[in-house]
Amino acid sequence: MKLKLLGLAVTAMVLASCGNKDNAGAASAEEEKVLNVYNWSDYIAPDTLANFEKETGIKVTYDVFDSNEVLETKLVTGNTGYDVVVPSLTFLARQIQAGVFMPLDKSKLPNLANLDPEIQANIAKLDKDNAHSVNYLWGTTGIGYNVKKIKEIFGDDYVVDSYDLVFNPENLAKLKSCGVYFLDSPSEIVPPVLNYLGEDPNSFDEAVIAKAEARLKELRPYITQFHSSEYINALANGDACVAVGWSGDIFQAATRAEEADAGVEVNYIIPKEGTAVWFDMMAIPKDAKHPNNAHIFINYILRPEVSAEISNYVAYASANKASLAMIDKELLDNPGVYPTADAKKGLFSLAVLPPEVDRLFNRIWTSLKTGQ
Repeated sequence: MKLKLLGLAVTAMVLASCGNKDNAGAASAEEEKVLNVYNWSDYIAPDTLANFEKETGIKVTYDVFDSNEVLETKLVTGNTGYDVVVPSLTFLARQIQAGVFMPLDKSKLPNLANLDPEIQANIAKLDKDNAHSVNYLWGTTGIGYNVKKIKEIFGDDYVVDSYDLVFNPENLAKLKSCGVYFLDSPSEIVPPVLNYLGEDPNSFDEAVIAKAEARLKELRPYITQFHSSEYINALANGDACVAVGWSGDIFQAATRAEEADAGVEVNYIIPKEGTAVWFDMMAIPKDAKHPNNAHIFINYILRPEVSAEISNYVAYASANKASLAMIDKELLDNPGVYPTADAKKGLFSLAVLPPEVDRLFNRIWTSLKTGQ
């Protein structure tokens, strides 16, 4: 598909770095002090935007989405109206190929020096030279569950450590009555199912993918809802006893449950079979109307104290190495947030799906959700 996107020239501007304060308010006079951000839901600290606005005078309009597919539809259509978006790395990689993003002006991002070189090198495999994107946060896909309800159903001796809890139809059938949520994203669910079945999670072979489709059809009668954000509150208030979701979301559910003090305990595990690890990336659409302000915002997020504040609040891992000293020890020591060396051996990155496989995934998903 050829994309007709309007490229805007970036006005030259130099940001002088002064300790942690990087002169973030030095916006170009040619740009109005406005910034439009499109980020994942439940994915920023409460005062991050207000602090940014106070320091820079740039007014932020902040919208949210809960799936890469929703974001991608806007990006490929063009004229999104957004200046900063946050796709996951594998989606970003093919969007780069489609010419969706403008290259970053790294002279305006001195705080790039704060990022972990090892993570940067891994990201560069899909975004060459880290030219178009900056890591926001990263995490894993796994299982969130209501500790009490799982014990009631499976017994006190049952150990939740495997995708067998949710990808084995016999087990999932036992959970139907207490609420089962799956992410509403084929690209996030099909690979872990394949991996659980002993197949290559990133296989493009239609016959292999059909095995995941068959298993998902077996599981479908017991799934309460496909949604990529509502499971947070559902777990927190006891309306769901299990969810296949993202690590930080489930830790947010655990925090909300604890604050509500209604007897709900939520836990998260990285399944022993292994699971997907992903990176969410800040990028600037090629048709962004405020690219200078976008650079100012990204550089602001890269400050150690700002990055740490966000990570501490949303419970996702930070690639900002300079921020780790400011991350809550409870978070740093949590193997569900920062996986152990053994757990890392089972983690896999998701592949960049070619168009024909992407279409296949979407057909499977539509059929699965509609029952047709």
